[in-house]
Order: sequence, then C-alpha cells, then structure tokens
Amino acid sequence: MKKQSLAFVLAGGGSRGALQVGALRALLEAGYKPDMLVGTSVGAVNGTFLAWHGCNLSAMDELEQTWREVEKYNPLPANFLWLTVRSLFNRPVEHTTYRLKDFLLAQGLSPHWRFRDIQGVQLFLVSADLNSGRMVIFGDDPDQSVSEGVLASTALPPWAPPIEKHGNMLIDGGVVSNCPIQVAIDRGASEIIALDLTDPRGNDPQAHGFGPFLGKLVNTIEQRQLELELSLASAVGIRVYYLQLIGNSPVPLWDFHHTAELMSKGYEITRNNIAQWQAEKEPSWYGRIASGIRNIFIHS
Repeated sequence: MKKQSLAFVLAGGGSRGALQVGALRALLEAGYKPDMLVGTSVGAVNGTFLAWHGCNLSAMDELEQTWREVEKYNPLPANFLWLTVRSLFNRPVEHTTYRLKDFLLAQGLSPHWRFRDIQGVQLFLVSADLNSGRMVIFGDDPDQSVSEGVLASTALPPWAPPIEKHGNMLIDGGVVSNCPIQVAIDRGASEIIALDLTDPRGNDPQAHGFGPFLGKLVNTIEQRQLELELSLASAVGIRVYYLQLIGNSPVPLWDFHHTAELMSKGYEITRNNIAQWQAEKEPSWYGRIASGIRNIFIHS
C-alpha cells in the first residue's frame, strides 16, 4: 500500500503571506502536519521557515512575531520581497541593495545547509528559468543549497534581480506556477492543502493604463495555471483542499500594514474550512445518531 503523504502548497503573494501564517496555525492546531512543503515566492519563505524551525506551534509563534515586525519597517514598493524575507528571519533592515544571501548567513541559514539536512518534512521551492522557459525545483537534489532556493524563488524584478548561474536566469516561481499543486503531485503527495493568495478584487474592470493592464494580465495567467493544476489533481485522483485566502478588502503585495488583520483572517477562513472538511468525512448516519444522543440528554 502506498504511503499517505500530506503536502502543504504555499502560493506567492507578497504581504498577503500573512494570511498563510494564520492558516498554517489553524492547520497545525487541528492536527494537520505536512509530510511535504511546496512553496513559491513568499510561500517559499514561509515554507522554509517551518522546515527550518519545525512544523509545530512553537515555530508558528516565532513566524507570527517576525511578520508583526514587518510593519515597523514601513516597506516600500521598490523592495517589498527583499524586506519580507529579511524581516521574517529577524534581521534589522538597512536601506541597501538586495543582499538576502548575506542576511541568511547572518541568521544561521548557512550556505552550506542543504536540503538533505532538513528533518521531518520534505521541502521544495519553485523558481523559473527565463533562459529555458521552464520551472526549476530546488529540493529534488538533496545536495542543493536551501538559501539559493529561497533566493531564486523570491527573485522578482524589479524588486529583486534575477539570479544568473550555470546558464540559467532564475526568477520568482510565480511566473510558472503561483500555486504549485503539480509540484506536490509529481513528488508523491496523496493529499494536498493549497493555500492560495491570489486576490482578483484589486483588478478594476474599468481601470485603464499600464499598471491595471499588467495586474489583469498577471491575474489571468495565475488563474489559468490554477485551473490546469486543479484539473490535473482531479484527473489523477488526488484530493486537493483548496483555500483562497483573501482579506476583508484587497491588499497590495507591498503593503505590510495589515499583518495582524490578515493573520486573523487567514486563521478564521481555515478554521471554518476545517470544520467543513471534518463534517464531510463523517458518514451520513453519524450525524443522525449524534443528534439523537444529544436529544436524549436534552430531554432526560
């Protein structure tokens, strides 16, 4: 019998990654512990943090605290991904160029740390190679550097430069799959919980100009990618618990002033969905018997 493997798939979304933090707490509190973490962009940062510190509530306390610290730094659109990664690992912010590699080294994530060193969970980080037009996965090779994987998965121009190495030009994995469900399927996941951060509400149908056009273009590509990957999961019989994590109102990728609100909302959305999942797993007769037992006690 094939071993059951639960994967958490963590999408990209900049500051909206705080929604994932709340969702992850709810999942861990309910007893959902992943065998596999797959992330792209800010999802790669959150996934790496858990793989590094452990998939437990103690690690969630640290992750939440580092996200709260982001608000103190007043991130700017010119460097939001760089600032997110630095803040998540508790390094004071300096107004310098993108130097994530030095930051990770200072925080203990040595460039010598390899994927084989991760204990208790598999970690896969998604990037894209502009030279070949293909997806690049860090984690398949246990000898690969984890810090290089994080750098490549969060390299989103103009905020962070592409990484050119061995003939590749690596950038943010959201270019090829912002919610990389297929990566988890291809690596043996038998059940997937996908935490998507896509929020189409910020795309005003009446808005014109290059900015709105670019936003609509990106959203169209992301939605098509998601449809294809969910269809693939259905075709191969893999159950995907898909959560679209969105706040009460649209939040730009670079706006980190809503962290507490987003963490709370992500927690609420996920708690509600977990209750629904658990209800769906109960046989139909269970609810009737449980209801009858309650009525006996109420009227006795």
